[in-house]
Amino acid sequence: MAFGIGTSSKNMVAEVLRGTQQEIACECWCTSTGRIIPLMIKLQDEEGQMQVIRDITVHTQAKKRYAGIPSIEYDCTLVIRDRSIRAWLIFYQTEGRWVLNFR
Repeated sequence: MAFGIGTSSKNMVAEVLRGTQQEIACECWCTSTGRIIPLMIKLQDEEGQMQVIRDITVHTQAKKRYAGIPSIEYDCTLVIRDRSIRAWLIFYQTEGRWVLNFR
């Protein structure tokens, strides 16, 4: 299986990005210069309830490529139920998909 032959790119991305990944919905602001700023995210909790997180602090933003898939990775602190949690918010540009990766 050298060079990733016979493996899907999503499996390779999951191996590179360790932690608990969760599909989310994200409301964002796109600036006139093309910068994307996350404003609010929605995710489903363990009980199946939809949670809305509006308190997002972005520390860094970087363009990355995992297995050739372009993405924008945000190093964030989220406030969930009065607790600050450090996480990565990842936007896969070609798929238009957002993922939250808890550390």
